[in-house]
Amino acid sequence: MINYIWFFMIIAGIITAASKGQINLVTEGVLKGSEQAVLVAAGLIGIVSFWSGVMRIAQDSGLIRAISRLIGPVARRVFPQVPADHPAMGALVLSMTANFLGLGNACTPLGLKAMGHLQDLNGDKETASDAICTFMVITASSLTVIPSTIIALRSAHGSLNPTEIIGPIVVATGCSTITALVVDGILRRFSQRRR
Repeated sequence: MINYIWFFMIIAGIITAASKGQINLVTEGVLKGSEQAVLVAAGLIGIVSFWSGVMRIAQDSGLIRAISRLIGPVARRVFPQVPADHPAMGALVLSMTANFLGLGNACTPLGLKAMGHLQDLNGDKETASDAICTFMVITASSLTVIPSTIIALRSAHGSLNPTEIIGPIVVATGCSTITALVVDGILRRFSQRRR
């Protein structure tokens, strides 16, 4: 669906520029946007490499395991259907830890692995289980304490204080996660009553 929306927007832009006799604006926009994308990507390489290295150090030092141990009891309460010793629980905790540290790049493969394990536990392969829905809600709301990717983007764009957004992000993502979990719980109860 998103492909159709993008296609429509591109065609609408070209038609609008052509109808005003300024088709050269399309070419200029494409070239300027491409140039800016390359500059941003090049600027992010160093910063993302740095944070990846920090994460590797955190992983090797046991910090990730410590955070996972802190998140583990919460995860067991949020996902009561998932056995504590099942690989799904480990994948869930690691994915939530990556989200907690603002590492979207690391969270994606961990989240896919967690989804695979959750699907293995799912009795009805055609319908998402409660655990899958809850995991999607938590991943989408993504409680973040150290928004490393956003800090990297702000730094790449020349921010004088790229870390000043940590406080507002903790509050915003905390509120979004609490709201998401409350709504998920309400909808789950409503769904169970209808069964």
